[in-house]
Amino acid sequence: MIRNEIKKIIQKAAKSKAEIRVEYPANPAMGDYATNIAFALAKKENKGPQEIARMLAEKILSDKNAKKMFEKVEAAGAGFVNFTMSAEFVQAQLKGAGGETPHINMGKGERLNIEFLSANPTGKFQVGNGRIGFYGDALGNIFKLAGYKVTKEFYINNAKNSNQIQELGKTALGEGEKYLTPYVEEKIKGLKEKMMRLDPVNFGEAGFFLAQEIQKDNRAFLEKIGINYDAVTAEEEDLVKSGLIKKTLALLKKKGFVYEKDGAQWLKTTEFGDDKDKVVVRSNGGHGYYLADIAYHQNKIKRNFKVIIDIFGADHQGHVGPMKVAMEILGYRGKFDILVSQLVQAKGGGKFSKRAGNIVLLEDLVGEVGVDAARFFYLAKSLDTQMEFDMDLAKEQSAKNPVYYVQYAHARMQSILAKAPSSKKSTNYKLLNHPLELNLIKYVLRWPEVVEDTAKDYQLQRVTGYAYDLATVFNQFYRDCKVISDDENMTEARLGLVWATQKILHEVLGALGISAPDKM
Repeated sequence: MIRNEIKKIIQKAAKSKAEIRVEYPANPAMGDYATNIAFALAKKENKGPQEIARMLAEKILSDKNAKKMFEKVEAAGAGFVNFTMSAEFVQAQLKGAGGETPHINMGKGERLNIEFLSANPTGKFQVGNGRIGFYGDALGNIFKLAGYKVTKEFYINNAKNSNQIQELGKTALGEGEKYLTPYVEEKIKGLKEKMMRLDPVNFGEAGFFLAQEIQKDNRAFLEKIGINYDAVTAEEEDLVKSGLIKKTLALLKKKGFVYEKDGAQWLKTTEFGDDKDKVVVRSNGGHGYYLADIAYHQNKIKRNFKVIIDIFGADHQGHVGPMKVAMEILGYRGKFDILVSQLVQAKGGGKFSKRAGNIVLLEDLVGEVGVDAARFFYLAKSLDTQMEFDMDLAKEQSAKNPVYYVQYAHARMQSILAKAPSSKKSTNYKLLNHPLELNLIKYVLRWPEVVEDTAKDYQLQRVTGYAYDLATVFNQFYRDCKVISDDENMTEARLGLVWATQKILHEVLGALGISAPDKM
């Protein structure tokens, strides 16, 4: 990657092992890349950042190899160093890449587990669930591109002794209404004969049975919208019946972190900064939600995941700290991160249905705007911010709609390539000297850096933003640079650039889980 090469050059010139940040300037007029390393060196060198920036720029340009790489290296502002790539260098990079993404080995084959959308199996997915589902799926794709061995996992809280399954059982047997939605009511009616065979007083058994049936529908829907999992862990089958919950409790006791009080068993989470200790076994002998989660993560540790990422809904914000404490108690030494998805509100949509009172179902939203638009709009906003889903914009077939705009650009590229004359000549990218041609090449070459950054900080809106920017830069090129002309050599070079751009945009859309149409 170009950015990594620049870091090496800076490190050599600065003679420093300090962490070097290289970013894209907000203003393109300031170059292609920039670093603030001069600020970090100022104190050590006892010089002002501006002076250090000037010295670094001069030293870098005195290097023979760097001269070929950069058109300009300039000190700017209060102490930044800006880099503008040379046409010769980016042309050579495009030829070397051949339109394919360079291998990114950030993950080095490490095993990574990402668990998401583990919604309670008591009904259909809501719009907030969609944000978690699409985010986890796309983030898992990014990790794969970054060189990790990824397992996307779904976790089902379906223990027969849990409060939610007990309540679902009461609903199923006509003894309660907590989970009684039109969908659940229809489900119960369809399963009436099978329900009659169950123990009429065993709410756990009835709830478990109904949850299984609901889960079948939910999994079928997820597959329909392109969310697929590599592994599924069920609380009842994989944690309770397997004995893992009991084993995990025994382990916690052995470590000396469990005590009894008021007939219940408590975990000493306050020893790790928690505000109060947490119940792991209730006074009735049933295990709590927290203990099940600890056992589940112990299972992940045993499966030798070096990176573990959970995505929670906003209602589980309070569970973040206790889970991090639990992982510390378990002695996990890998990377453990929890992302929290904030609330989603849908607006517009014409005949958009709210079939369950104020609850907006994900299947209704997807049915209204389509899977591609749903994915793009969800992924275009940071997970930790509340979002308003604009149904009307998502349905609009114009450049105002970002997913339509991006997909149309891909279709345009395909159309150009379909009309391309056959040629046996090798592509001469040195002919691509127009500012818009060079700008497009630079954007094409950024993709591996986008992948790397997103795999580090999980900000998927960077990927949707890149897709939109790449489409914009391509459209500018297409407007001012005639691709197919009487000049065979120039036609060949520009077709090569179109092909390289299409390959990258196709991969970007694939990472997001969005289709890349040939025609629109």
